[in-house]
Amino acid sequence: MHDLYLLLAIGTAAVACGVAVLRLLVWNDLGPAAKLATPQRLLLAAALGSGVIAFTIKLSVIVALSWATSDGRSLAPKVLPESQDSQQGGSSPIIGHTLWEPLPLEAPDPPDNLSSPEKVELGRRLFEDKRLSHDGTIACASCHDIAAAAGADGRPVSIGIAGQKGRRNAPSVFNAAFQARLFWDGRARSLEDQALGPLTNPVEMGNADLAAVAARIAADAVYRDAFAGVFGGVPITIDRIADAIAAFERSLITPDTPYDRFVRGDVSALSPQQQRGMALFESVGCINCHTGPNFSRASVLSTESGRSGMRGFPIFRTPLVDRYGLAADTGATQGDGAGLWRVPSLRNVALTGPWLHNGAVTDLREVVRLMATAQLARVIQDSGPAAAVVEWNSQSRRFSRYVPATISEVDIADIVAFLHALTSDRLTPR
Repeated sequence: MHDLYLLLAIGTAAVACGVAVLRLLVWNDLGPAAKLATPQRLLLAAALGSGVIAFTIKLSVIVALSWATSDGRSLAPKVLPESQDSQQGGSSPIIGHTLWEPLPLEAPDPPDNLSSPEKVELGRRLFEDKRLSHDGTIACASCHDIAAAAGADGRPVSIGIAGQKGRRNAPSVFNAAFQARLFWDGRARSLEDQALGPLTNPVEMGNADLAAVAARIAADAVYRDAFAGVFGGVPITIDRIADAIAAFERSLITPDTPYDRFVRGDVSALSPQQQRGMALFESVGCINCHTGPNFSRASVLSTESGRSGMRGFPIFRTPLVDRYGLAADTGATQGDGAGLWRVPSLRNVALTGPWLHNGAVTDLREVVRLMATAQLARVIQDSGPAAAVVEWNSQSRRFSRYVPATISEVDIADIVAFLHALTSDRLTPR
């Protein structure tokens, strides 16, 4: 409304100026030169004035509009941004910038390995078949128990042939279909590639070569018929074995968590504590690595651009890092210093302990403490600011001083409550 009044004022002033100039021109110049009487001068002024006044009004409107929009203003009614509008209405302003999304109801198939019910069933049989191992004692399901351990095995590290212990904790196979990197060190880029890795690992399935696995499966007449039905009249190859296992694993997705129901619109799906934990998950910084619908930067659903989905861990050497021996294995770097690891998904994390790459932590609350301190440099403190930290830089020969951010035990409990909301209804113990 203020802009409208401004426009009217400018137009009125412009018309008044035009009338004054026109009167002076006709009365003092044109009228006397043509020896016109007063009535004739009035007619001349009217004839010339109508055009001048119209032009002046148009010019005034253009100038007013240009001025009004040059600093981002508009003549349209103002609409407050949502956060400002909320404040005027008595609500709190919007905090956070994350667009929370549910998991898709289906996992994407690669173009060269389209799924079918028959291929998924064949993959399930292979997944559970111990004949894939050299001594017939270990199946994929031995380390990725679908029914009893949420797709993991509940051990710190897995046990392979001849009772050998592996180096790392077995990740859950549920929702692995949404990951762009597999294994803790991220070396596999697809489920097909990942399926081949354990077959020839001397600690896991112990086969001398992949051809031996294919030959063992091809010797079974039932498998020959099943492969012919899925792939046509072609030989049983290790690549087709991997394709079938991967197709089965792509069926193991869990978009049925309280979190998914909440972001789809059921506001009663999360308790107040879980909602506080969800907000803290973002504000504390957990979301920096565990982002997107699969809660992993290494996911095909992540918005991360131009990055690998790998992260250094641990960034800060803390007492908890030493207590659990987390710096001994450096993941993809295979050297000294901080390890480099694939960011794991947090879906069903409450069911897949013990946790972290060496399976050394048995309390999910302790995992949150460890990540807050070793990754986010938080100080665990229930009240008041943390003590200032003074550090000497030998290169610049200067001190730096900063006050670390804190996180309380109540905050940690709220975040853990939110992590429980990532548990699938179908996997929830009853």
